[in-house]
Amino acid sequence: MKSILFALGLWAGVLLGAEGKVIKVLPHFVDFQGRHTLSPSLYERDAYQELLRNHPEKRAGLQFEVLWKVSSRVSGPLRLKMELRGGDSGSLETLEMDVKRGFFGRRWSRMVLDPKQFARVRTVTAWKATLLQGEEIVAESNSFLW
Repeated sequence: MKSILFALGLWAGVLLGAEGKVIKVLPHFVDFQGRHTLSPSLYERDAYQELLRNHPEKRAGLQFEVLWKVSSRVSGPLRLKMELRGGDSGSLETLEMDVKRGFFGRRWSRMVLDPKQFARVRTVTAWKATLLQGEEIVAESNSFLW
């Protein structure tokens, strides 16, 4: 009997679980042509990112690709917010954009620092991604140093 109640408790936890989740956040440097890679290959992307990391004079900006999902219980407009902490100046930059639910509630969204923001931050030491519905937090994830 106890095992049945335990199993029902676990199932209820699954049913009443989180409304959303920020699954993955990928920061990428961008060159002066707006590229973060030279070809669709993941190997090429990683190699080009290494080149941009080692040659700051070739960097023009920074972008974040965020994979997120929401349950079907979440309805209405959603907003994705990225907070970035800069290493050199300690400045805090915020990016926000309206997003739409993807197939099965899952979607990639790209957020790009404009050149002025990138000039202020230069090196991002920490970030936090938050998915909002109105003012309510649906999901969030942050880097280790946040």
